[in-house]
Amino acid sequence: MAQGVLVLAEQFEGSFRKVAYEALSEGKRLADALGEPLTGVVLGSGVETMAAELAKYGADKILVGDDAALADYTTDAYTNVLCDMVKGHDPKILLLGASTRGKDLAARLSARLDTGLAMDCIALRVDSDTLVATRPMFGGKVLAEVTIQGTPQVAAIRPNVMAVVEAEKATAVEKVPVNVGAVKTTVLEKKLEAAAKVDLTEANIIVSGGRGMGGADFSLLEELAEVLGGTVGASRSVVDEGWRPHSDQVGQTGKVVSPNLYIACGISGAIQHLAGMGSSKYIVAINKDPEAPIFKKADYGIVEDLFKVVPSITAEVKKLME
Repeated sequence: MAQGVLVLAEQFEGSFRKVAYEALSEGKRLADALGEPLTGVVLGSGVETMAAELAKYGADKILVGDDAALADYTTDAYTNVLCDMVKGHDPKILLLGASTRGKDLAARLSARLDTGLAMDCIALRVDSDTLVATRPMFGGKVLAEVTIQGTPQVAAIRPNVMAVVEAEKATAVEKVPVNVGAVKTTVLEKKLEAAAKVDLTEANIIVSGGRGMGGADFSLLEELAEVLGGTVGASRSVVDEGWRPHSDQVGQTGKVVSPNLYIACGISGAIQHLAGMGSSKYIVAINKDPEAPIFKKADYGIVEDLFKVVPSITAEVKKLME
């Protein structure tokens, strides 16, 4: 009989993603509501020593799949291994982060396990033994409460939404046999950004630029992001122009973000962009067009040339930090 909550704690290059702690914290809350155990899962190569860190978030047990074949993420290998773990432990609920990797894996797992999936969830609760997930639909215009048919009930949570809560306890770490099975893809090369940069989906502060930037020089926004301790994003039009890489794109066809502060510079506010950042806690819009749709969504709006306003904001922030 299905029991407990199983959470995949996503790691990258030997460090846990922030969404791993969010998923575990949410898993702990759901497990307590059910009165059942919480199990964390770590997959990768050379990850056995880092698994104990997850004890801080209330896991009763941590399963470790540590194998050289899992050094690089491939959908087939991770799906095969995680499916084996799910079948061996029969959880009632399976949680993942709705990161790029998590979305890819969650969809494949749902199909393989013949169960339902709630993607990009912003809230979860249990009603008796049933998981009820809240997720945005139609570009964030509607919040739907959905239930999932099948076992386990699979949900992927939106990064930077769920609270991280420490609840340290004695946790058993168990290394399990790994069978990656048939893998049809191979990682030939990895190109990582030279400078360490917070992933947009996990950033607390994002300074984002649109077509109003007028070109590929984003140094103005990069300086503001640096003094605020944030990172830089971009609209689709900027990426289409080749001014910024696709990894910086915020929006329906880019990344969905939920920072504490989102500063939109020279962004008109197309519905596709709003769908990607509308759940930000505070939105500041800077645009010289007073009719720009972004102002209807913004908490604070500045109608002015961004090239005058942004340097002034940067200078004031620097003064406050002196």
